[in-house]
Amino acid sequence: MGVTNYSVTQVAPTAVEFCQLRSLVGWGQTDIGVAQNSLDNSLFHVVVRDGTKLLGMARVVGDGFMYFYVQDVIVDPACQKLGIGDVLMQEVEAYLAATAVKGATIGLLAAKGKEPFYSRFGYLTRPSDVLGNGMCKFV
Repeated sequence: MGVTNYSVTQVAPTAVEFCQLRSLVGWGQTDIGVAQNSLDNSLFHVVVRDGTKLLGMARVVGDGFMYFYVQDVIVDPACQKLGIGDVLMQEVEAYLAATAVKGATIGLLAAKGKEPFYSRFGYLTRPSDVLGNGMCKFV
């Protein structure tokens, strides 16, 4: 079954679905309350479903003006390589094209090995000749 048979909607998954999907890809357990607060404070959501089953999701966080961050692009491992990630990113990119103004910064942290996927959407790998290493801190 191709990705065209699935529904794509710009809504948040439930916190339970979000936690389950994160767990499926090996991102560990997340407190349900923290997950709900995080989803509630996102700028944009998109999900792909087969009926009621969540197959993938993506969201954008940030201040909505100068800074946008592509977050939690997740596809159920059983459904990867079907184009679901592409559909999610096309929806994210459409939102960003309509929302981010000239001079805005759009960032993301790619999972190891996923850099070529995001490069197709115009994201630059760091470090480069111009940009230093991206950095993060986990609490």
